[in-house]
This record gives sequence, C-alpha cells and structure tokens, in this order.
Amino acid sequence: MSEKTTLGENGIYDARSLGVPKMLLLGLQHMFAMFGATILVPMLTGLDVSTTLLFAGLGTLLFHLLTKRKVPAFLGSSFAFLGGYAAIAPMADGADNSALLPYACFGVACSGLLYLVLSLLIKIFGTGKVMRFFPPIVTGPIIIAIGLTLSQSAIDNCSADWLIAVVAIALVVICNIWGKGMVKIVPIIIGVIGSYVVAAILGRVDFTPVAEAAWIGLPIHWNETAFWALSDGNTSLLITSVITIMPIALATMVEHIGDISAISSTVGVNYIKDPGLHRTLLGDGLATIIASLFGAPANTTYGENTGVLSLTKVFDPRVIRIAAGFAVLFSFSPKVAALIGCMPTATCGGVSLVLYGMISAVGVRNIVETQVDFIKSRNVIIAALILVLSIGINYSAAGAIAFHIGEITISLSGLAVGALAGIILNAILPGKDYKFDEDKPDDTGVCFAVKGEEN
Repeated sequence: MSEKTTLGENGIYDARSLGVPKMLLLGLQHMFAMFGATILVPMLTGLDVSTTLLFAGLGTLLFHLLTKRKVPAFLGSSFAFLGGYAAIAPMADGADNSALLPYACFGVACSGLLYLVLSLLIKIFGTGKVMRFFPPIVTGPIIIAIGLTLSQSAIDNCSADWLIAVVAIALVVICNIWGKGMVKIVPIIIGVIGSYVVAAILGRVDFTPVAEAAWIGLPIHWNETAFWALSDGNTSLLITSVITIMPIALATMVEHIGDISAISSTVGVNYIKDPGLHRTLLGDGLATIIASLFGAPANTTYGENTGVLSLTKVFDPRVIRIAAGFAVLFSFSPKVAALIGCMPTATCGGVSLVLYGMISAVGVRNIVETQVDFIKSRNVIIAALILVLSIGINYSAAGAIAFHIGEITISLSGLAVGALAGIILNAILPGKDYKFDEDKPDDTGVCFAVKGEEN
C-alpha cells in the first residue's frame, strides 16, 4: 500500500520508515501540542517557563528509559497540583511569591514518593491486585471526565479570539479528514502555524518579549529550587506544604492509570502488562520528584498526548523522544521560548478543543469496546457519580472539595473525588463481573487490535 493511502489511516508503529526529516517534523508537532498546557502551569504558579520545558523533556526521556522505551507518552506539567501551589505560594493580585515557591515544590516532590510506594506494591503483589479496582466501568468514565474537565480551559482560551481559534480548528479538521500523505498526520502543527500567521498578519501578536529575550540562557535558577527551601530552615512551612500537597498524588495516580489505559486503547498495545504499570508509575513519580526539586512543576502523563496519538495514528515512541529533545533544546533559548510563548492564546485553545474532545472520545470507546453492561444498575450508578462529581465539582464556585485537619486545609479536585467515589463504589457494590488477567492481552480495561490493523 502506498504512503499516501496509509499515512493517517493505519497506525504507524515505526516512524523510521518515513525518514528522518518527517520524524523530526512529527516530533516538533508533538512538542507544540504539549507546549500550551505545559507552559500554562508555570504562568499560573509563578514558576519558570524555561525550567519547566527542560524538565518536561528530561522527565519524558527518563520515563521512556524506565519503561523500556515502549510507551509513547509525553510528560508535561500537571494541573492537578495547582491548588497545592495556590495554598502554599499564592499569587494574589499579582504579588511576588518567589520566596514561597520552593516550599510548594518540596511538597510536590514528596508527593512523587507515593508513586514509588505504589510502584513497589504493584511489583511485589502483582498488577492484578491493583487493576481489579480499575475495571472498564471505572477507567472509562475517568478518561471521559479528564477530557471534559479540561474542556473549560480550551473554551476560555478560544474566547480570547474566536476567529483565530476557528482558524486553528478548521485547519486541524481539514488536514486530518481530507489531507493526504504527511499533511494528514501533521494537522496540529499546520493548525498552530496557520493560525499563528493569521494572528500576526492581523496584528494580534505582540512580539516585544521575543525582541527582549536573550538567545541563550540557563533554565535552572538555584533560588527557585526546593533545595533552597531545605536550606532556609522554615520547618513549619515545609511540614505544612507536605501535608497539604501530598494527598493530591492520590488523584494524579488514578489519572495516571487512566492515561496509560487510554494510551493502550488508542495504540492497541497492553502497556499495563508490558512494560508494566509499576514501571510507568516509577517513571512518572521520579520525573515529578526531580522536576520539583529543581523548581519545575510536577510532571504527569499528558491527556493531550492521547489526543495527538488518536488524531495522527503515529504510535512510535521515538517521535515522543524527539519531542522531548526539542523541549530540552528550546529550554536553553529564552528567545525561542518567548517566540512560542507569544503564540496566541486562542491558537492553543483551538488545538486543545480538538485534543480534549479526542480524550473523552477514547473514554467512550473504552466503554463501548469492553461491552460494559449498562443494564446493571451498579454500572449506571458508578459511571454517573464519577462523571457528575468530577465535572460538577470542577465547575463549581469552589472548584474543589476542601476539608480541614487542624489548621491545615486539604483540597481535592473534582477528578480526585469522582475517581475515589468510583473506585470505592465498584469495590463495595455487588455484581462485579470483571476479573483482571494480565496473561490476556485484552485485560487492561481496554480493547486491543492487532498492530497495523485498523481499530
């Protein structure tokens, strides 16, 4: 079959067949798709953008090393910890929070230790002991909720300039549906560049930060690292940070399992069995610890990554590593980072609108392909509560469920509450009909197709 008829139609598991130039282009596209959300977290918390890019790239490469270079996942900034940063190092009315950020980073680094604990437990007792708590009726709605809770940020970004957003959306859709050859599998980068150019022509881009930025710069700043907090000696604030932020990891670990299930479903490969959930958790946890210690946000397997995989059908992990390499390279150039940072908010919003929808669509597919029986009331109740709690709490006035332990306030996101509710209900309600068997390739809560065949 010719390249024109297979590109963007069948899964590409070895991108080397496309040649080096096309692989580099695909890697750049993947980096662009992750960039908007990755730099948004430091912009919201006060952390450094270049440091964030550096450790997103290094964290991704470390993840690939620990997962035997098999899982096509990109690690970017986690939104789940925004509440933790806000509690320890608030940016109220634009106030400088640089003195408090190292303490928040230390708390996030400690939360990464919980990943290592769960990874060890899975290694000792087996994946089945954990995955029985994550049947399709739990993972499917969680994946749907991940996409839907992210949708608000996409709409907010699009609202900044709907014309530019629509240009980005139109280019992505047109290229992916009617494009031929390489055009069909690089719709995101075409959408980004096309809408960026339109915005620049219309005078809606301020390039002043690009002109003022240096070409070369170090992305690590010692006084912003968690090591600075350790040397400062404010033990009380360190303890408060740990108690406040560590529980957030319960939600992000559930999200991690959902992401790996979604990637497995999209690619058609059982990554929960091989290289194993213990390895993916280990990679995610270590990446978070290292990034946080050096003043970057927590890393996490990205939902946007699943959207790109589903849209382009390029499943080769080498492409993700190329994207990580670009992130590291750009972190050393403030001018390049500023050029990408000047990208119109609406451009990121338009592309994200498509990607976030793809995430939720993967969750729907997860439920359909595993033939979850919604005639059973238990399944309806579990799915309903996961979706309503996750989305409802996220869009509520508070945006989270807060409770107090002494003088410490702990906030759980809607996704955390929904996931915990689903896991607990599935465990206690009668009528469970799912049994995880890691010796069967289709027992990860998702369905798989044979490599190279259409799903």
